[in-house]
Amino acid sequence: MSDGHESRTNVVITGAGVVSPIGIGLEAFTDSLLNGKSGISEFQLFEEGILPSHIGGEVSDFNNETVRNFLPKKGRRSLKVMCREIQLGVVASHQAIENAGVSNGEIASERFGVEFGANLMFSPPTVLKDACLSCWDLDENNFHFEEWGTTGLSKMEPLWLLQYLPNMPACHIGIFYDLRGPSNSQTMDEASGNIVLGEAVRIIERGAADAMVAAATGTRLHPVKTVHAVMWDTVAKADNPAEACRPFEKNRSGQVIAEGACSLILESEEHANARGANILDRILGTGTACVTSPNLIGDTKKSLVIAMQKALKSAGLTPDDIGHINAHGLGVIETDRDEAAAINEVFGGCKTPVPVTSLKSYFGNSGASCGMLEIAGSLMALQSGVIPPTLNYDTPDPECPINVISGEPLKTENRTFLNIDVTRQGQASAAVIQAN
Repeated sequence: MSDGHESRTNVVITGAGVVSPIGIGLEAFTDSLLNGKSGISEFQLFEEGILPSHIGGEVSDFNNETVRNFLPKKGRRSLKVMCREIQLGVVASHQAIENAGVSNGEIASERFGVEFGANLMFSPPTVLKDACLSCWDLDENNFHFEEWGTTGLSKMEPLWLLQYLPNMPACHIGIFYDLRGPSNSQTMDEASGNIVLGEAVRIIERGAADAMVAAATGTRLHPVKTVHAVMWDTVAKADNPAEACRPFEKNRSGQVIAEGACSLILESEEHANARGANILDRILGTGTACVTSPNLIGDTKKSLVIAMQKALKSAGLTPDDIGHINAHGLGVIETDRDEAAAINEVFGGCKTPVPVTSLKSYFGNSGASCGMLEIAGSLMALQSGVIPPTLNYDTPDPECPINVISGEPLKTENRTFLNIDVTRQGQASAAVIQAN
């Protein structure tokens, strides 16, 4: 490790919370990972035929009762201004705060902040139905825009907008726990998790906070977002939903859409030790990049290479120091191929091939929250000294010549890992983390 790394403030993770298709809470989440249990199934949220895909990673046991059981009493009245995405993120953050043992106000409010990642949030079309129909002349088959401000808006829920603002998860958590430190929200799609982590680390490093909630929530299980996924990417099809997501595998057919949220509590190591906190792992470095063409076609390979190189430099490590890579592993043919090429460019000179896993094979692609969920997956598996395998990796793809772990969890003594994610627009992010 470089002298520069050792001289700066060390940032550690002291708590975690997850709401995912493979379990709500760390225990259920970890059990599914270690036992190869997929959370991908047929939808229960929507009737068949409403969405262009009928399979995905759904948090099937998440409902209003679940939310009320997790939320502090003073927060339950806010449920009416939370869409499902916001609820997922708030519950995950509540878990993390409880897990870190900081729910009793022992950290000064002014020194405790929130950094939250989220997708752009859309209301379901049914929410707008009555308002739109009130301005629609069925006889003329014409929408009267001039009536929207008076007639249409009056049919909308008064607090409609607050349910779908991507900065609201951070707002709710700040209000519930009186967190008055730095607060910010990121909307960088799949790259959000590592970007949130890096921003929260820098806030602590520059002395602006002692602790941060670093979290992300996301969903693609939505009437509008699922259409976008089908339009812009390839969505997987399979007779058995659990076998649909096949990252880097020769017979992969596309991504699996999903929902989920994950939250981590970050503190300076000095602060965590002073309060006797249980340190789960250390954030060693992060990196970001954005490489895209003038017509907004992302360069997956180049952006991932730059982000990985920056993260390694930030950590003061070489590729040989990394125990495994938790890959983006989308399951889309072109994206997986370009990601594998990026991994080979950065890690091709290693003494031994670095193990690679993709946890989207368990819970699909939830957009902004996928990176945080992947980090939690590696973190928890390493507590048992193993790397979780990639599901459904039956036939290696010659165009993805990387060391994909499959079958049983792989035992390891190297507790340092790299998480990487990238968006279709070419935004890439990476984080180097060392489990305790």
